[in-house]
Amino acid sequence: QERLVQSGGGSVQAGGSLRLSCEVSGYTSDCMAWFRQAPGKERVGVASIYTSLGSAYYASFVQGRFTISHDNAKNTMYLQMNGLETGDTAMYYCAADPAPHMSCAVLLTIGHERDFGHWGQGTQVTVSS
Repeated sequence: QERLVQSGGGSVQAGGSLRLSCEVSGYTSDCMAWFRQAPGKERVGVASIYTSLGSAYYASFVQGRFTISHDNAKNTMYLQMNGLETGDTAMYYCAADPAPHMSCAVLLTIGHERDFGHWGQGTQVTVSS
């Protein structure tokens, strides 16, 4: 059965750190990504990664603060979030199984969340000032 199970997240003060995990079972995905959605706002791409190559891409608003990684042995993707800001408060979702021949970088851009076939259940990240 194909599943994405997320863990991690929670509440932290501004400047703190959190790590999200997304364990994949039932298949492997060449490209995986993290998205987030704040209340009343659209879902946006945060970071993506080619799982076999390790090549990573980031949205400008997290560049230098967040790190995406993938453990092939565990088939698990991570998002290390440092220097968290109140603006990072959102529900975070992992995504996998993108449409074929789509660039992992392009998949981060607005409108391409619909190109992912599988999603995690979401995990809340709350950053307080």
